[in-house]
Amino acid sequence: MEQCKIANLYNLSETIAADLFEGAVYPWEVLGKIKDFIIELGNRLDSSRYEQRAENVWVAKTAKIAPTACLNGPLIIDEEAEVRHCAFIRGSAIVGKGAVVGNSTELKNVVIFNSVQVPHYNYVGDSILGYKSHMGAGSITSNVKSDKTLVVVKDGKEEIETGLKKFGAMLGDHVEVGCNSVLNPGTVVGRNTNIYPLSMVRGVIAADSIYKNSREIAAKAGR
Repeated sequence: MEQCKIANLYNLSETIAADLFEGAVYPWEVLGKIKDFIIELGNRLDSSRYEQRAENVWVAKTAKIAPTACLNGPLIIDEEAEVRHCAFIRGSAIVGKGAVVGNSTELKNVVIFNSVQVPHYNYVGDSILGYKSHMGAGSITSNVKSDKTLVVVKDGKEEIETGLKKFGAMLGDHVEVGCNSVLNPGTVVGRNTNIYPLSMVRGVIAADSIYKNSREIAAKAGR
């Protein structure tokens, strides 16, 4: 499970939440800490750069927020981010610098690194999206198993029991997810990987690969 480690998925210099990951080995270990971390960090933010719009809701003054967007705390929206019309942020969310949260996109208990795009009709819950990752229109994270059992991360014969009932997806830096794909609970996608449109993804997908389906995963040329 080496490729699932935080150090192999994320550049922590590309998020305001770097301290959240301190002491953790795997990124899903921090999912239960996001809410309290936001409240603690929000109260320390520079008031010349961030404004508190509501209880536990901090928005950078350079961020662009559509008047129809729904912002629930705890929430931090970082500088130059854009939250578009009818976006629904349910709370416990960190939206990184220059990130885009698009129309009708829903976020819940997430860390969105800098320059991430979730621009059209996305649901992202109990997930962490790395620097410059992108979810195509209609792609979603499924964060609860249909039988409601605890999520297990699986990589071939290797398994890690997370102890979590709610766990969406961990996307490494520069991951591209094609339109209308579903990332099943416990999905981990390595850095620089592309997921084909209309994919149903589960388990661990290696870095620097192209995912066409569960039986057809190719290494990127030159990798």
